[in-house]
Amino acid sequence: MNGGYQYPRRPVRSRSGLWLLLLGLLLGWIGFRYLPGLIPRFGRPAAVPRAIAPRGDVAADEKSTIELFERCSPSVVFITTLARQRVSWFDVQEVPQGAGSGFVWDQSGHIVTNFHVLQGASSVQVTLADHSDWPASLVGAAADKDIVVVRIAAPGKKLPPLPIGTSRDLRVGQKVYAIGNPFGLDQTLTTGIVSALGRTIRSVTDHKIEGVIQTDAAINPGNSGGPLLDSAGRLIGMNTAIASPSGASAGIGFAVPVDTINSIVPELIRHGRIERPQLGVVIAEDERVTRQLGVDGVLVLEVQRGSGAEKAGIQGTYRDAGGNLVLGDVLQQVDGKKISSRADIGDALEDHKVGDVVRVKIVREGAAKELPVSLSPSP
Repeated sequence: MNGGYQYPRRPVRSRSGLWLLLLGLLLGWIGFRYLPGLIPRFGRPAAVPRAIAPRGDVAADEKSTIELFERCSPSVVFITTLARQRVSWFDVQEVPQGAGSGFVWDQSGHIVTNFHVLQGASSVQVTLADHSDWPASLVGAAADKDIVVVRIAAPGKKLPPLPIGTSRDLRVGQKVYAIGNPFGLDQTLTTGIVSALGRTIRSVTDHKIEGVIQTDAAINPGNSGGPLLDSAGRLIGMNTAIASPSGASAGIGFAVPVDTINSIVPELIRHGRIERPQLGVVIAEDERVTRQLGVDGVLVLEVQRGSGAEKAGIQGTYRDAGGNLVLGDVLQQVDGKKISSRADIGDALEDHKVGDVVRVKIVREGAAKELPVSLSPSP
């Protein structure tokens, strides 16, 4: 006994035990020498590929999705942007800046994508679905709407344009399909539904983009500029932004509606820019001036000659004969929409065209009045 524990003793071997030990060693050697060759014949089962079970036809909705992708993916392009970077005092090189998606607009080589995809780029390369690369030239940009058009010199047979749909009759719950190049993985299809309609997002110029489509189709970095399609394979939007704390898809993506795209792209192709309507005024960006006056709105500094604002009698800021500063009108509303900045004026004129007449509320010498103003073209 030792501390309450008992330790069994090792038994002493007898002569018969020694013979049994020798016999066991002999049998073990024989097994090690000869048994592996006998296992495939007598013990281990034969291993062969299993028979493939017949799959049958794919489901109808799968067929339509496959057909849609095969029909529409040749119209989706991969966009790579380059930026100039100084590598030494005497050497400036172009290095990859970013990547995005785009889609073929027509067989003349016009490609549509987001403005922010190309922002800051010195050159642009478009890769078609057949993996051919083409340098692109800028045609026109509408930064306020995050839309840009470039052109490549590819033959028309390589450029199948997407059919154009409409966004005004979309309904929440409709199936949608996004094709693009998330994280540089080209020709990627994701599916989802229209999650909401009529959303508003801000462009890179801080202007409102209204009527935006919200979708839960997975949209990730690199999808920007790619098409959002309906179940008929028609273009209904351009994937533009995501709401995500991590920067990856969180199931909330936004697409510029096709009705906006279809009204802007032809102008960009024709003129290189949008002919935006304007009041014809230059305003003070510093809100402290109007706060000191005790009124809401923006101060008119200058009225452009020949503009609708001049014809309506809106007055700018000037100095009188004695050199005293005479403040101009304070612009408060356009068609009932409150004005606090230049961006607010742009948003108020969003759905108007050159020649439209809007009601402008101003404050002059403490008295408020409304004036009809015919919108002028931007200079």
